[in-house]
Amino acid sequence: MLADGDIAPVTVLNAKGASAFLIVADHAGNVFPGALDRLGITEADQARHIAWDIGIAGVCRGLAERLDATLIQQNYSRLIIDCNRPPDTPASIPMMSERTPIPGNRDLGALERQARLDEIFAPYHARIAEEIDGRTAAARPTVLIAMHSFTPVYLDEARPWHAGVLYRDDVPFASAVLAALRTNSDLVIGDNEPYAVSAATDYTLPVHGGARGLRHVGIEIRQDLLADPAGQEEWAARMAAVLETAIAACPPGA
Repeated sequence: MLADGDIAPVTVLNAKGASAFLIVADHAGNVFPGALDRLGITEADQARHIAWDIGIAGVCRGLAERLDATLIQQNYSRLIIDCNRPPDTPASIPMMSERTPIPGNRDLGALERQARLDEIFAPYHARIAEEIDGRTAAARPTVLIAMHSFTPVYLDEARPWHAGVLYRDDVPFASAVLAALRTNSDLVIGDNEPYAVSAATDYTLPVHGGARGLRHVGIEIRQDLLADPAGQEEWAARMAAVLETAIAACPPGA
């Protein structure tokens, strides 16, 4: 599926970062390989929330710089294959996103599905696993932070949260992150809102965080707050302070 001229599915920034924090972005990009012809959606739809997590790549870059953390990001559109969905679920390669049909995902054969798994999903998760394995071998702690953004309105329902803290297995660290975010009374912070983590709907945190017994949490930030570089920098600075506060209160191994 991927050919010469197509970008790599994974980008690693600050690979030698000294921090315990490992930042991952499952939906950082909205790129389509040439062979898929944008799956039949319009250029306008490619820019919408259905194709990626708007603004999160900029937040993650700023966060990695502030924390001296390694960032691993996935560059292709989540419409090709969603790197935060179990591959055996319908949401992995959606035929509909919100109310938008995805023509190029209809009637896929087994080989086409496998190509997306092998060339995008697998390299991304292999790189995360490799990073964690290397840290474990070096007796170096890892605190996994999965960064996402969410649309302000979904299926005509307005979402009131400025950000949300997502978790399942690591309640103590998530609670510390939640408490640190809620010190700002101007912010509405969701507790497992607008989504909750589960093994049926999520892949990254259950597999790389929960199954390995690592400190980990998911963060969702509303996309209208990340619409420009200034907003992305504001949230990068905010999340750097929040994560440092939370890890001091709830360190790895505690």
